Amino acid sequence: MAYQSQSLFFFSGRMILSLFTRPFYITETLEQMYLIGVGSLFLVVLTGMFSGQGFALAFSQELATFGAKDYLGRIMALAIVRELGPTLTGLMVAARVAAGITAEIGAMKSSNQLDALVGFGIDPIKKIARPRLISLIIMVPVLTIVCDFVAIAGGWVIAKFIANVSTTVYWSYVIDKLNFGNMFMGLLKPIVFSFVIAFISCFYGFTSGGGTKGVGRATTNSVMMTSITILIVNFFITKVVGSALRGYQL
Repeated sequence: MAYQSQSLFFFSGRMILSLFTRPFYITETLEQMYLIGVGSLFLVVLTGMFSGQGFALAFSQELATFGAKDYLGRIMALAIVRELGPTLTGLMVAARVAAGITAEIGAMKSSNQLDALVGFGIDPIKKIARPRLISLIIMVPVLTIVCDFVAIAGGWVIAKFIANVSTTVYWSYVIDKLNFGNMFMGLLKPIVFSFVIAFISCFYGFTSGGGTKGVGRATTNSVMMTSITILIVNFFITKVVGSALRGYQL
């Protein structure tokens, strides 16, 4: 385990360094942005909608016991922007994209395509891993913003038609909580999650072995480790950054 962690650390360092060296594969990067962003859009929208409605329903019932249903928008914005949106998006993208990246790279390794790239003088890290890293850094925050909006809109449906909360009241409280601290937290997390997904999924792909069975095992481990790491990193970001931004009306 210690050796694997060390290997992952040095592999991640190589991926970061590759961001600043030529050549840059623009076509591959744009293709990955489409596959990751557009390909995950429906999943993120569906997850955000029903999760937001479920949260709103639960919160509205609890707030009703205190006669404070009007604060539903405030709680929804706080919970979704800071926690639910980034975490759900990260987990959904990890489940879909991390598995695909690991399986694709693992299949290329088992069929000796990576060795062929090296034989032609092409760095597989720059050609394969870097476009996926850049695409994740760009698209995961965008998907998180979409998830946040859809979840809050789903909460509005519950607030309007089930909890009988005024639309004006709901959205005024939502806007009130979209301050610098919450927005910064809500955008920092998906950026960090992007690195987590890229590092772990590419690492397991490049280090897979044992033919198709080994690729399947690497894919399973990739999704498992990515999801666990996202949850752990989410806690530490909330703890550390949340304390640092306490003065910005979190």
